Amino acid sequence: MRQLHLWVGAWGALAAIAYGATGLVLNHRFGGGLPQGSSRELGVEQVAVPATARARIEDLRAWLEARGARVQVQREQPASATQPLRWVLGGGSAGESFLLEYVPGNATAQQRRSAHSPLAAALRLHKGVGGGLAWIVFADSIALGLVALGLSGLVLWSRGRTPAQWLRSLCGLSLLGFAGVLWLAGV
Repeated sequence: MRQLHLWVGAWGALAAIAYGATGLVLNHRFGGGLPQGSSRELGVEQVAVPATARARIEDLRAWLEARGARVQVQREQPASATQPLRWVLGGGSAGESFLLEYVPGNATAQQRRSAHSPLAAALRLHKGVGGGLAWIVFADSIALGLVALGLSGLVLWSRGRTPAQWLRSLCGLSLLGFAGVLWLAGV
């Protein structure tokens, strides 16, 4: 159990530093907080949309994904008296992204492309944006590693303790943590 705890901890140490640092930066982004990196617009272009992708938002998404883009439907903006129905889809990688606005039935769509600085790209990865399949597998392995680390740590901690001591300690820590959260929330 100690070896498992040791190796899982070693695997997660570097990732924990990266996730912790980017999480700290994200936590202090408002009110003149820590720098968030920068993004710059690369340009706006008209993109020809094939007839097969014009009828449904799912078809447009599939067409974009077939071109190699990771796509997420941002919103379907309802029609108003001044503007028609619009579909807004976004995607890209951590370093570059796009936002595509399309009016159903049109032959073209407007696409805005942006480039992100290394810090902005790291923060996008922290939020799970633009990482691709490799990043998803990496992040999931870290999450599972943290669960294994917590469980193996509890097993190692519980050795040599009676069930009554174990229960009192967990209940005490739970109450202390709950009180701390309430205090921090100002309740």
